Amino acid sequence: MSAGKTIRVTVNSVIYERTVEPRLLLSDFLRQELALTGTHVGCEHGVCGACTIIVNGDSVRACLMLAVQADGATVETVEGLGSIHKLNPLQKAFQEQHALQCGFCTPGMLMTVTDLLRKYPLATDEDIREGLSGNLCRCTGYEHIVRAVRTLVRQTEGTP
Repeated sequence: MSAGKTIRVTVNSVIYERTVEPRLLLSDFLRQELALTGTHVGCEHGVCGACTIIVNGDSVRACLMLAVQADGATVETVEGLGSIHKLNPLQKAFQEQHALQCGFCTPGMLMTVTDLLRKYPLATDEDIREGLSGNLCRCTGYEHIVRAVRTLVRQTEGTP
């Protein structure tokens, strides 16, 4: 049995210090150690995007990163976006545009879009679709998701 390693990580503006096994995935750390179950685990190969979070300002697949690799990092998960009583503008756009069905992919979609909106103008539907191309949804056909992002971008720009 390997010895644990103590890590210190800031998740959604809260500092956590835990001793973890070196092989513990970041997705499992978030879900099991911190009870932040919004980060979903789908394929466990980094293909589906359900576990997408933001680490030090960049979207990453939590199932492909070890918790020890997050030592000293700043992590954002879907729980940090808003709450059921106070949705952030992106969550509100998803709600208003019916951009989810089963909801399994939604946390990863929201975190991916959060990262994209910080970095790119997402001027066209093609830009939005390309940005989301690494996130799989088996229910929606993506149209409502694209519409939600487009609506938010237009609201932010002040375009009707």
